[in-house]
Amino acid sequence: MLDIVATGVEAREVLGHSAVSVGAATLTHNAKNGVTAGVWVITAGDRTAVLKVLTRSKDATGRWAASDAPRHWNYWLREAEVYDSGLAQSWQTYGIRAPRLLARVERADGDVALWLEHVRGKPGTAWPLTRHIEHARRLGAAQGAVSVPDEPWFSHRFLRQYVGSNTLGEELLDDDAAWQQPLVRDHFPVGLRHDMVRLHHDREWFLDVMEALPRAFSHLDQWPANVRSQGPDSVLFDWAFAGDGALGEDLGNYLPDSVFDLFVPADRLPGYAARAYDAYLHGLRESGNQVDEQLVRLGVCASVVKYDWLTALMLTRASEERQLDYGGERAVSAELRYRERGLALAFLAGWAAEARALAPQLGFPEAPSGR
Repeated sequence: MLDIVATGVEAREVLGHSAVSVGAATLTHNAKNGVTAGVWVITAGDRTAVLKVLTRSKDATGRWAASDAPRHWNYWLREAEVYDSGLAQSWQTYGIRAPRLLARVERADGDVALWLEHVRGKPGTAWPLTRHIEHARRLGAAQGAVSVPDEPWFSHRFLRQYVGSNTLGEELLDDDAAWQQPLVRDHFPVGLRHDMVRLHHDREWFLDVMEALPRAFSHLDQWPANVRSQGPDSVLFDWAFAGDGALGEDLGNYLPDSVFDLFVPADRLPGYAARAYDAYLHGLRESGNQVDEQLVRLGVCASVVKYDWLTALMLTRASEERQLDYGGERAVSAELRYRERGLALAFLAGWAAEARALAPQLGFPEAPSGR
């Protein structure tokens, strides 16, 4: 809930406007997350800014609860630390930046208000494929050039913690009735059950591989809804998970998320992913980074483990008559969602198979035998 009094005082100071009334419009965000009290566009006269309030007092239970542990994947103050350290702008030379921080305000109730530049450019959800591919090139250049610092508030072992906290519906993976639900039976590709059950079975192996790969300063929540174009720049939002990741991990998140939330058609994913991967590699080489290309490829492919939980979630929700988009603001076609996500999961099964074949060639242990 917006603190009208505190927001009004801060708005007039941050925006330098004497307007008596201050307007606020809620922006779409993950309202379940315990670290986010809210996100708004604030208007004072003819000036605007984005206000994001970080908290640890929100009543959020389970996996989205805020943490006081600086290394935890959902550490409540991390985004403020990313901005204060300057790391949010460390990729700007390579065409990716964060919104400008206008002010950080420590509130009397313990919350922290981040006042950010209101970026009005084209959202990534409406980008053509060529723009997504250019973003991949920039990401490669940035991660190839920017050294990996070791800040005490960096998220560490993000994938292991994130995936381990997502347990809803795991028991349904071996439930025949769950796989015979109409949305699943009619829209998931043949063979997907075997592939996704095996991914779950191999989860620890994939996590071990990801943690042993070359490291990069990583955003860890890159997807089209978190980026806008502003002139020549890609402006990247929501740095709450930022920290230590595998080289290629951010790209491995960005590409399937483009399809899972219906921004890119699933039938375009194979070609799109191939072009974006080539662009990412090109960016790495532009930066002078000489890491073994096969290790980069393994990082992208093994990042599939992040979606181990998604199949179980889809099985759990297949009986729901009304399916909502991210943010829960509008209904989406259940048939379309299950078809597109099923195709994307089948594509990721191919990544998983590629990772199992590639890893032993690079000195990693072989994956467990299939079920």
